Amino acid sequence: MTQTTLSDEIALRIGLAARCLPDTDAARLLRVLADAVGLPPTAAKLDGLTVKALKQAADGELADVDNASLKDALAHLKGQGASEIEPAPAPESYTDGELPDSIRVACASNGGELLDGHFGSCRRFLVYQVAAHGFKLIDCREIDPTSGAMQDDKNAYRASLIADCQILYVASIGGPAAAKVVKQDVHPIKRPQMGNAREHIAELAATLADKTPPWLAKIMGAATDARVRFERTAEES
Repeated sequence: MTQTTLSDEIALRIGLAARCLPDTDAARLLRVLADAVGLPPTAAKLDGLTVKALKQAADGELADVDNASLKDALAHLKGQGASEIEPAPAPESYTDGELPDSIRVACASNGGELLDGHFGSCRRFLVYQVAAHGFKLIDCREIDPTSGAMQDDKNAYRASLIADCQILYVASIGGPAAAKVVKQDVHPIKRPQMGNAREHIAELAATLADKTPPWLAKIMGAATDARVRFERTAEES
């Protein structure tokens, strides 16, 4: 791509929009925009841009990005700021030890009590304490885009927010990001069907009540050997 001169305003819009997208920097987004609206991208061109066009541009380079993230990015590209965020649910009262033999599970979320976020672009993590006989939403951890740690390494920053969890439910996650999560001893599980987070957690609680599978027993401390079995089972589930 030949060098493109951007106005300060358009460059800022692109930079802010790129922060909303997983594994995307300004250069990558500019490549997508070059195909979607042509170079140089102007305010008039960006005003006519749609989520569908972003998904289809550059041979679908952003096709796997969730719509919520694309809408936020599009809002920044149009100079409108981020779209309104649905408030997180209020955490329930919880005392350590209240749910014996429980595990802690994070869900990547973009709004309400939904499990609908990509790890690299979700707005928050919903954190649940889960046992065979019940579960509680104990915390909602917001992503701070202005954090210095976020600027240094956004995947490491996000992984640090859930370092006390044993499982991460996420709509999607890339390989480098998954490595950062596993480094924190958190086990990522893709849930591409997404949906209500509470329903996914209830399903996990039922699994615990029925018969804990070997990969989950390892997470709960029954064994501490290699994670190969877990990773295979997680991908098959």
